[in-house]
Amino acid sequence: MLLTLTTTHRPATDLGHLLVKHPDRAHSFDVPVGTAHVFYPEAGEQRCTAALLLDVDPLRLAGARGRGRQQAPTPDSFTLGRYVNDRPYAASSLLSSALSKVYRSALRGESRERPELARTPIPLQVRVPVLRCRGGADVAVRMFGPLGWAVTATPIPLDERHPEWGDSRYVDLTLTGTVRVADALNHLYVLMPVLDDAKHYWVAPDEVDKLLRAGEGWLAAHPERDVITRRYLAHRRALAGLALARLAERRPTDEPAAEPTVDEATGNDATNGGEASGGDTGGGQVAARRASLAARRREAVLGALTEVGASRVLDLGCGGGALLAALVGDRRFTEIVGTDVSAHALTLAARRLRLDRLPERQRDRIKLLQSALTYRDDRLRGYDAAVLMEVIEHVDPPRLPALEDAVLGHARPATVVVTTPNVEYNVRYEGLPAGRFRHADHRFEWTRAEFAAWVDRVCATYGYTPAIGGVGDDDPEVGAPTQLVVLTRKEIP
Repeated sequence: MLLTLTTTHRPATDLGHLLVKHPDRAHSFDVPVGTAHVFYPEAGEQRCTAALLLDVDPLRLAGARGRGRQQAPTPDSFTLGRYVNDRPYAASSLLSSALSKVYRSALRGESRERPELARTPIPLQVRVPVLRCRGGADVAVRMFGPLGWAVTATPIPLDERHPEWGDSRYVDLTLTGTVRVADALNHLYVLMPVLDDAKHYWVAPDEVDKLLRAGEGWLAAHPERDVITRRYLAHRRALAGLALARLAERRPTDEPAAEPTVDEATGNDATNGGEASGGDTGGGQVAARRASLAARRREAVLGALTEVGASRVLDLGCGGGALLAALVGDRRFTEIVGTDVSAHALTLAARRLRLDRLPERQRDRIKLLQSALTYRDDRLRGYDAAVLMEVIEHVDPPRLPALEDAVLGHARPATVVVTTPNVEYNVRYEGLPAGRFRHADHRFEWTRAEFAAWVDRVCATYGYTPAIGGVGDDDPEVGAPTQLVVLTRKEIP
């Protein structure tokens, strides 16, 4: 099984310092199930690739299994299956274990020769040609996407000569992003066995510590953290419960638990998840001590709501509740309603807001409703303001008129605040390939002209007056990274 890590950082051969493996040599390591090899297929100033190849010995693998305890039967745990299976070929916890041994210093973010570079996000591409992925390619996107990666997970057909047989349970995975090498390796260490949803060894209580150590800084805020935790810990309920409790204690109060964004400080995707899947995150490791784009966006929305004097506010497509938490912290907002089509997102929002611990007076200010924004909902009528923060781009364009009618035509709040990515700004993100959106779930991203045309149309249709602005540093050529408009309902004479 194979995993490659490529960078175009210059000089690209600095990757050898970060991995503590010299590009001019081949390196071999004995592991319990075979031999791990590290070598560099290419090592130049402009591009460098490190390959980790795990050569699994089926006899040693079977022997390791015989000596260990299996918590439950696996598909290949029958007698012959111990010797004839996909383990030597498909990436799994075997490759994850080899990675932890071979790249031990790199996983900790340590580099004696390049300590500053080890702390810096650099352009990376990860390739795992064969990865067993229970649940299909979409699961890979859900796991890696919120971490700032552009994810390409291509299903591998059962037989290329017989396409009618359909796809296998394996994917060819490519991750592209601007990420610290240590973060990239820790993402892989945790998520490869999670996607496989199986482990080759008995999961003991010390696995909780391993998970929390590798997940430091990203797992607590991940929208799929419950699934990740359960799968990583082989569905052992007691261990998963312990890990989730410890993760809940670690999540910072100002950090959301959902989808990623392109943060201008790092180039990692940081958009707020919307109706489709929910959430808002500042994604990635912020290189400078400055507010992330996600935080600045929330500040801009709060400023707009304060300026119009809104006190009863709807957060439509609230996701994991990042904006809700900010609203709750301001006593000017006396009634706050968060809606999302995803029940899971609402559970995350409730957990983030700690609704079960709030005093009754505080709890009475907040309401969470499951509601699809493309359908009229009488419960959403009569509010001072509604917010669609990074939501509309998650809706298929043919469904946008239904959203417009439900929000602007039926709910009809006095003020509507809308934010959405400015696709022109995407060229400023080095880790985002040309033509790619900032998030895998985005159905579109508009230019400033396209956004202005949409604003003009909905205002003419539903009787609102617009004030268009931006969020983030305003680039003289491509504008601000986030587009914002405040729609004010016209008074009927």
